Amino acid sequence: MGFTIHVDDAAVLAALRRLVGVFDDRSAIAKEVAELGESATRLRFRTETAPDGTRWKPSLRAQVSGGRTLTEAGHLSGSISSQSGADFAEWGVNRIYAAIHQFGGTIRARNAGALRFRLANGGFAMVRAVKMPARPYLGISPDDASDIVAMIQRRLQGALNAP
Repeated sequence: MGFTIHVDDAAVLAALRRLVGVFDDRSAIAKEVAELGESATRLRFRTETAPDGTRWKPSLRAQVSGGRTLTEAGHLSGSISSQSGADFAEWGVNRIYAAIHQFGGTIRARNAGALRFRLANGGFAMVRAVKMPARPYLGISPDDASDIVAMIQRRLQGALNAP
């Protein structure tokens, strides 16, 4: 069983061409998605929340001396950037220590018997290992996903409504 549809309506054909055009050049929507991801990630540092909406575990430094978790000097949040192209949208950070904060994990002394670091109260500590809790900042929240779908819908609707 099969069927064929022939459309002679110039307006319908023009709308179909515009829709195809939206999918031919996806660089504009990819740029919007990358910018949304970058902006949402920056907001997570201000609100100290993961993409799933859970609050980050406060750092000892933030608890003792105030301020925000993961923002003592602002290097991690300051390195957030995005880029996009015809077939990709990405955002992230460029700090070597970014993954331990995103995923958590244990930092162990490698070349010495212990890790030595300054405490929030000004003193020092020496330990064999430090367990870092995960504080996810990269990802797509449910609101981000809804915004991305809405962006795509606006582009498609704009193509249909264009003269």
